[in-house]
Amino acid sequence: MNVQAVVFDLDGTLLDSLADIANAGNAVLAAHGFPVHPVDDYRVFVGDGVRRLVHRLVPPANQQNQELLNTVLREYVELYGRTWNVKSRLYDGIPELLAALVQRQIRLAVLSNKPHEATCRCVEYFLGQFPFTAVLGQQAERPPKPDPTGVREIQAQLGVAADTCCYLGDTGVDMQTARNAGMFAVGVTWGFRDIQELQDAGAQAIIHHPRELLALIDA
Repeated sequence: MNVQAVVFDLDGTLLDSLADIANAGNAVLAAHGFPVHPVDDYRVFVGDGVRRLVHRLVPPANQQNQELLNTVLREYVELYGRTWNVKSRLYDGIPELLAALVQRQIRLAVLSNKPHEATCRCVEYFLGQFPFTAVLGQQAERPPKPDPTGVREIQAQLGVAADTCCYLGDTGVDMQTARNAGMFAVGVTWGFRDIQELQDAGAQAIIHHPRELLALIDA
């Protein structure tokens, strides 16, 4: 493979952030008197942006109440903004993978459906020692993944052809994003979703540990 750049999803790929997301979500739900969810349920709640997350969190009977949804969204963003790094951590092997990619002069980028400000904050805090060329989170002017607008914007910043980029992610949305942009879609099994979802969404390779990406690139 002639890989010149790797674009990473953030949550569930680089960063194990599930507990902090769940704790913030459940705290807001409890404050409204709504049932809370097991942490594992958040594996399927996240991945499509914070508005979809909030919609999935509230009880079905309340999911059409836009005023309530806006309130819960605002409260969640505020609380998560104060508690985003309590339990979150990089997955094992990620720092070593990034160091090896830098050594190979492969460019790095992040594209997430997490809000842009939160995405940048997480990357700076957990990954600030690595030279990411581009970091994009969700912004109002850009449609979320799997729309390829964001990843194409990143590709332009990287200055490389799509077919020389790997896109690494843990969800079907990530695989669809990669395929929509003409990038090589690599699914990871250490994240939030299962291997079947990755396969069904068109993963071209599936890896079980970060170091396995190097074997693909070096092949």
